[in-house]
Amino acid sequence: MFPASAMPDPDWWQALWPDPEGTVAALGIEPGTRVIDLCCGDGLFTAPMARLTAEVVAIDLDPDMLARTRARLDVASLSNCTTVEGDAYEVAALAREPADMVIIANTFHGVPDKTRLCQAVASALKPGGRFALVNWHRRPREETTVLGQPRGPKTEMRMEPEDVVAVAEPAGFTHERTIELPPYHYAAILTKLKQ
Repeated sequence: MFPASAMPDPDWWQALWPDPEGTVAALGIEPGTRVIDLCCGDGLFTAPMARLTAEVVAIDLDPDMLARTRARLDVASLSNCTTVEGDAYEVAALAREPADMVIIANTFHGVPDKTRLCQAVASALKPGGRFALVNWHRRPREETTVLGQPRGPKTEMRMEPEDVVAVAEPAGFTHERTIELPPYHYAAILTKLKQ
């Protein structure tokens, strides 16, 4: 697992993301597309992705998290999602076919080699495909409270959108836009350069 990116307690996670459908919709997933939910965790965002698009590939290293993702999908009667166990750096091989969009939420801050992961994502995307990275703003951890407690990664691990762009550009991405996801997050939307 990437450092400081383990799945948090479900109670505060649900308190932080009370509207996962709204969050996913804000990312701009288009109907009829193929989306990869990279480091999907317990599938909080996977099921809403599957409702919006044609196909979702949910990838995680932790088999227990994938079991939770499958349970969410079963409860929602969604059959257009495949779950795959594996290392995020191997995303292209795990997904088997290029995607229109890759989404990674609340994990990128802990990736040791961020440019390498961006290169891996670029290889998993169609030309012109998009990479959406949901991150904590770089605010002091003491200020990002959920249910009365400081939450999220250590302050020094947090990244602002310009930090994300700086590590993604060498992998062949350009910054499309940044979306605010209150109260503490944003999504950097990157586009793979057509080659």
